[in-house]
Amino acid sequence: RMLTRTPSVVAQVFLLLSIVLVIAIAVIQINQQQILSPGLKYGIVLDAGSSRTTVYVYEWPAEKENNTGVVSQTFKCNVKGPGISSYESSPGALAKPLDDCLNRVKERIPVHLHKNTSVYLGATAGMRLLRLQNESAANEVLASIQNYFRAQPFEFRGAQIITGPEEGVYGWITANYLMGNFLERNLWRTWVHPYRKETMGALDLGGASTQISFIPEDAEEHFNSTLQVKLYGYNYNVYTHSYQCYGRDEAEKRLLALLLQKSNASASVDNPCYPQNYSTALTMKYFFGSLCTQSLRPANYYPNQLVNFHGTGDPGLCQEMVSLLFNFTACGDREHCPFTGIHQPKAKGNFVAFSGFYYTINALNLSGHFSLDDFNSSMRFFCSQSWGQLQFMLPKFEEIYARSYCFSANFIYYLLVHGYNFNAETWPQIHFQKEVGNSSIAWSLGYMLSLTNMIPAEGKLIQLPLKPSLFAGLLVFLTATALLCLLFLVYLCIVSHHRKNIPRVEHVFIPE
Repeated sequence: RMLTRTPSVVAQVFLLLSIVLVIAIAVIQINQQQILSPGLKYGIVLDAGSSRTTVYVYEWPAEKENNTGVVSQTFKCNVKGPGISSYESSPGALAKPLDDCLNRVKERIPVHLHKNTSVYLGATAGMRLLRLQNESAANEVLASIQNYFRAQPFEFRGAQIITGPEEGVYGWITANYLMGNFLERNLWRTWVHPYRKETMGALDLGGASTQISFIPEDAEEHFNSTLQVKLYGYNYNVYTHSYQCYGRDEAEKRLLALLLQKSNASASVDNPCYPQNYSTALTMKYFFGSLCTQSLRPANYYPNQLVNFHGTGDPGLCQEMVSLLFNFTACGDREHCPFTGIHQPKAKGNFVAFSGFYYTINALNLSGHFSLDDFNSSMRFFCSQSWGQLQFMLPKFEEIYARSYCFSANFIYYLLVHGYNFNAETWPQIHFQKEVGNSSIAWSLGYMLSLTNMIPAEGKLIQLPLKPSLFAGLLVFLTATALLCLLFLVYLCIVSHHRKNIPRVEHVFIPE
């Protein structure tokens, strides 16, 4: 009997052990598997604007959401010096200022990923103007950039001049992406499309052009001027228009040209938009050298001749002069036609105003959203300050910007109120903002997002504590051991049961 009991106990122990080991190995294998995301991917976008170039570094997980990467900005660097269109006569000089930023970018991106990191350069209105004015010079500037990037470790995808509508739509994509209007995280921390979330319109003010982009009430009606955008599996019909020569810098050059035209003395001109007690001497080329002011050039145009401008700080006269920069009569009596004869659907919903809009509002000591009355009183107060007082009022004092904020504020007023038809009621729907979180609101992120649609997703790599072959082998071995133990115990049970029954049967059949 002892002999039967020992194998039975051993078999039971082995059976229990096998079952426990099978469960333990399975639990460890499932819980300890590390999802090694294929890591991060990086992309670099150079926003080559009319007044400066900014380098942005973006990163996103290599597994993707509905064909569009979930992208975030990790680094931003302003290239020293003017925009690339200023290098028309010396394209070779572009390399040095770019170097400073690119060296810092190389430190930000892991070395082993450099060769797989795409670089894109998008040039905007400054280069669009240069191409219209001197196509070969524009091509030389782009070729010089191509050459520069051939020597860099990254994968250069080309330098191109993007169109005004593209710039507008990419800015719209950036603003809505950062505001969470395309994607949001749900309770389970996964990305989902927000339910019934409205998109925002985008207002961008650059140096040479300005863009307005939004989804109109009736997209069908404005079919010619809408662009279709597909992001995260959804389609959007976005109305967008870019006004060339209505960027902040080009508009101011047109103002200076008009002031000179209206003044009797060509050597000394009063500027009601410059602060009182401010004077500066500018060459005629500075403001007449642009395509935007060509039609205003005087017959006796000498590029290097100096013109002295004296600030008179006159808010009323400044406003009057700025109104002359807009052609409000081109539309006649047509509805939804702001200026320059361009048809525009009625602006609806909330808007985010960034770039030049934000910097000017910030200089007026305003932020976020506020009433049109607040804007007007801040503008009048700012425009009546003298040059000496401004130095104490501005958070950051740089002459070239400080002297022009009064002009910029008046220009923004005319553009938004008389151009885009915002009024006292709809003005508070405009949010003046520079960034969301750590990401700048600029067309470059939208550009990157659109381009990640072409970047293939990579699957997750699952790293297990046990190699699959070892795991399977152990599982088979332990399951077989458990089965054998079970069979052995069943056999012992039958044998023991059989033995118990034999004496009882003998007892019944013994004759008396």
